[in-house]
Amino acid sequence: MYLGNQPALSYTSFAKQDFTTSATTAYTLSQPVANENEIALFINFVRQEPTTAYTASGTSLTLTSATSASDDMYAIFLGKAVQTVNPPAGSVGTSQLANGAVTSAKLDSGLALGKVLQVVNATYSTNVTSSSNTFADSGLTASITPSSASNKVLVFANINGIYKNANNTGISLRLLRGGTNIHNIESIASFTNDTSASAVGSASTSYLDSPSTTSSTIYKIQFNSFNNLGTVNINANSVSGGTVSTMTLMEIAG
Repeated sequence: MYLGNQPALSYTSFAKQDFTTSATTAYTLSQPVANENEIALFINFVRQEPTTAYTASGTSLTLTSATSASDDMYAIFLGKAVQTVNPPAGSVGTSQLANGAVTSAKLDSGLALGKVLQVVNATYSTNVTSSSNTFADSGLTASITPSSASNKVLVFANINGIYKNANNTGISLRLLRGGTNIHNIESIASFTNDTSASAVGSASTSYLDSPSTTSSTIYKIQFNSFNNLGTVNINANSVSGGTVSTMTLMEIAG
């Protein structure tokens, strides 16, 4: 019976040395000893009597009779035990862990699904314009390198300074992973029935993507003037509320 934590399970084995024999009485021990009683010596699988068959001091082993090259000889160090301890469950705390001892790979393997593993943020403030219905890069882009192909990437994008001139058009926005369109968001800023200059201010979107890769992955926002009649702007200086667009990428454990 005991109090406190359950004692650790321990497994003990004695250190052993094998010898290459020859016609000699002198050998060198791999571990120093006080005297011959600290080792058990076996020749041809028969245990030898200390003092009578051999003596030992420090690392010197001296036999009473010389061995031959065909003999099998080994020593067990009775004073040197190798112990392996299995600590009880729940007995290891943060104070027992050395700084930096837990690697990223170990951390990732123990994380629950849905945990945020890393966050990347990017901003873009240059005024960009388009008068074509062909999609073009807005300049708002960010890249992330997932730690596992099974993880997902949660994308948040906030596009500011959205503006159109006096012609009958609107702005289309879409999210791409690399060169692939993964999310259309054009309905946010539509002005096809308005022939006056107009500022919408900003548009936001979020999208949970499954890139299925551990390579660096680029996400970006593209835009166009979808009626192909007038000019649309992103990060226009004339729009109140700020002209900096942002994108945030979060790797989610899958």
